[in-house]
Amino acid sequence: MFKILVSDPLAQEGVDILKKVKEFQVDVKHKLPPEELKKIIKDYDALLVRSETKVTKDIIDAATNLKLIGRAGVGLDNVDLASASKRGIIVMNTPGGNTMSTAEHAFSLMLSLSRNIPQADASVKKGEWERKKFMGTEIYGKTLGIIGFGRIGTEFAKRALAFGMKVIAYDPFLSMQKANELGIESVEVKEIFKKSDYITVHAPLTEETKNIINKDSIAMMKPGVRIINCARGGIVNELDVLEGINAGKIAGAAFDVYEKEPPIKENPLFKCGKVVLTPHLGASTEEAQINVAVEIADSARDALLGCGIRNAVNVPCVDLELYKILQPYINLGDKIGALASQLAKGRTQEIQIKYSGDVTKYNLSPITVAIVKGVLYPVLQETVNYVNSMLVAKERGIKVEEMKATSLEEYSSLISVEIKTDTGIRAVSGTLFTKKDARIVKIDEFHVDAIPEGYMVVAHNIDVPGIIGMMGTVLGKNGVNIAAMTFGREKPGGKTLSVLNVDSAVSEKVLNEIRKDKNILDATLIKL
Repeated sequence: MFKILVSDPLAQEGVDILKKVKEFQVDVKHKLPPEELKKIIKDYDALLVRSETKVTKDIIDAATNLKLIGRAGVGLDNVDLASASKRGIIVMNTPGGNTMSTAEHAFSLMLSLSRNIPQADASVKKGEWERKKFMGTEIYGKTLGIIGFGRIGTEFAKRALAFGMKVIAYDPFLSMQKANELGIESVEVKEIFKKSDYITVHAPLTEETKNIINKDSIAMMKPGVRIINCARGGIVNELDVLEGINAGKIAGAAFDVYEKEPPIKENPLFKCGKVVLTPHLGASTEEAQINVAVEIADSARDALLGCGIRNAVNVPCVDLELYKILQPYINLGDKIGALASQLAKGRTQEIQIKYSGDVTKYNLSPITVAIVKGVLYPVLQETVNYVNSMLVAKERGIKVEEMKATSLEEYSSLISVEIKTDTGIRAVSGTLFTKKDARIVKIDEFHVDAIPEGYMVVAHNIDVPGIIGMMGTVLGKNGVNIAAMTFGREKPGGKTLSVLNVDSAVSEKVLNEIRKDKNILDATLIKL
């Protein structure tokens, strides 16, 4: 008997799927205080949540029998993924269940902004008839800029094209060829700011996207621009947008998500007549709620009954026995992909994977899937997983090529990944020591021996005395401890690659201090 706890409201269609299984005991308990959840979670094999329940490290540590956590939705910001993975708990989400719902809501907000619909509605209901006050603007012929071109961004673009808009999009994984097929233009993010009459955001919240719309980017924008955020709070700086509205630079803005949810009553956005606000309704349609509930219930049922793992963000879809054998290679591939992705510059066009040695005896598909997921995850975050990574790559026009080497390498097994972008090629190779310990043994042309774990600083520099000491001094005075280091060089006095494992994140300010040295060619923070 498997015990399943549903701790957040889930559409009845999903709950019914689970209750029909005789091997399941399903308990529906909403709004549990954290201490109460911590007390009872030890009795359950599965936990299904939406956004209200916070599955923290404390909860996971108390969950001695927990086998899976299912999130009916895309975001996993309320689940401690690292702690769950460390405990071997499968974490699932439903990345496609609310695509149409969110795209339609964002489009509705754009139309509301253009025609002042909420303001006009409130005015008429007060008994007023002020037609001139609510003069609108047409979206026909206007330029729409989309930041983040995944499923939701794609559906938004289709609707905008049908309304006669010109669509430009920024996404580091959107190829020019794919953009042309869709009838849009792929541009750099600065072009979005400079050319757009409307800007809509459909990207996950990452270090790169946090506050991507701020004072500096607003300064680049056309007068009269309108901004929509239905993605994640924090991608758009709310106060900077409000300042832009008050200054006459921005004609209006619409928010469905906020830096703090629910927003505090004193939030100045509430008092601005040129702002349209909704309470995180992107996924709030009857269809979307049923879709995500059914999807997570189906996935949880199949996983618990041993019928296969789907929609897992931390476990590939593979037979359990084979997974036990391939797990070290899968983890290695994920790390190699993520490292190569963070080192690469420009739009990814092709991922080339080469296997050699003992690893070629196995089915390589799960490892390839893990590599592609590793490449995409630093940018796309929870919207990509072991299930959909190949599809996501295909949707963005990224070619994935897998090959086996016929010649023997110096390692018993070697996995090499080359990422080709519109600006160049980055290559990373890795192997397993003692069949389980992952190592990066080559980055581009440099031979190294690096542990792919946590935070890493990767620097290209000229081989002169004192470089490692300089980097250590800069990091040390800023409270960053070096855990391990390795370096490879082409020749004495030539170019060198230095890789430092560090115990904590390194700010851009500290990296810039390292980059100031005349012998440093570049320095990048990697997070694995």
